Amino acid sequence: MTGRPLRVLIAKPGLDGHDRGAKVVARALRDAGMEVIYTGLRQTPEQVAAAAVQEDVDVVGLSILSGAHNVLVPEVISALGRRGAEGVSVVVGGIIPEKDIPGLTAAGVKAVFPPGTTTSAVIESVRGLGRPLEAAAAR
Repeated sequence: MTGRPLRVLIAKPGLDGHDRGAKVVARALRDAGMEVIYTGLRQTPEQVAAAAVQEDVDVVGLSILSGAHNVLVPEVISALGRRGAEGVSVVVGGIIPEKDIPGLTAAGVKAVFPPGTTTSAVIESVRGLGRPLEAAAAR
């Protein structure tokens, strides 16, 4: 182990004002032993990236219900890169049509959680993203 819990930032980029699902996921990750930072509603991609760097997170989880995922997600990934945080894994949950998933993964998204995904599946996936970090820190 790294000596510290996996750090996850949960963000609501764009104008979407519904955050119940993001809060449920944040609580589930916290209850699973991860440190979770929730940015609140209506964050710009730059604000998400700045928070991720400031909080030294391992994973950024984006919750998007507005349909703007094909624009917002690449902007967040690009903003992370501009801040030197290319190693931060990005996952996305929300109303994501199946046809959009290949484009998101091509842009660098590590996992997509459409409606109906269980919190246990999210926890397992996020933990899986943290395992390479734990292995590197143990060396």
